[in-house]
Amino acid sequence: MFSYRIPLRQWITTVVEYLERELGPAFDGFSAFVYFLVDNLKEGMLFLPPIVLILLIAALTWYMAGWKNSIVAFLGLLLSENIGLWEAFVETLALVLSAEILVVTVGLPLGIWSARSDRFNSILRPILDFMQTMPAFVYLIPAVMFFGLGLVPGVVATFVFALPPLIRLTNLGIRQVPIELVEAADAFGATEMQKLLKVQIPVARPTILAGVNQSIMLGLSMVVIAAMIGAGGLGEDVLRGIQRLQVGQGFEAGLVVVILAIILDRITAGLGVRKNAAK
Repeated sequence: MFSYRIPLRQWITTVVEYLERELGPAFDGFSAFVYFLVDNLKEGMLFLPPIVLILLIAALTWYMAGWKNSIVAFLGLLLSENIGLWEAFVETLALVLSAEILVVTVGLPLGIWSARSDRFNSILRPILDFMQTMPAFVYLIPAVMFFGLGLVPGVVATFVFALPPLIRLTNLGIRQVPIELVEAADAFGATEMQKLLKVQIPVARPTILAGVNQSIMLGLSMVVIAAMIGAGGLGEDVLRGIQRLQVGQGFEAGLVVVILAIILDRITAGLGVRKNAAK
């Protein structure tokens, strides 16, 4: 149709090569940090006997979500250990928690900034729209370009994929704080930081925690996909089952993923309920 083709492919390649050349040491340092974080979380959990970690997670689930959910978590974790997927379960949990630490570290400040600046929000909104409409598999490409293969690009891709919900819901929660509360804080001479920490964030906490919950669920789904670039964990067992047409192996790994998703969902959802009840 057109005789001229926009050299988009060449532009992107040029930008990637420039970033790799100029920011290589920064990428290496970040990669080392992510690997240190994931490896220490995984080794710390594997250091404990499985039954001890199972009881700890079940107790946390009881505290956050009640005894019924705790029993489901306990039985599900026992099943995961019984079918030989305990190490993969722990590795997946470490990947998800590491990615979520990065999501909260980056997403919470960006969400607050977006809520307090209409101009920044107008700039950030189309970027978040783009990120949330991008197919999940596409996130693997830049992760591999900058960080190679392995668990680090898996965590990075998971982090980027799971980031938008926390930013959006933090922004929404702070913007929905009743104006009367903000005006009352102003009347008492509160500084901007005091208003944020004493009024806006506490009132917006349920919405922010809903963003944390959504980002964890998205992160868990992305961790499974990231097995395609060597992230390991349960996704590797799912992928191996697909490649070898081993339905039983894929089903077992998928079931453990569901168990982990239920546990994480109940714990984070319960955290929001407890915070509301404590007000």
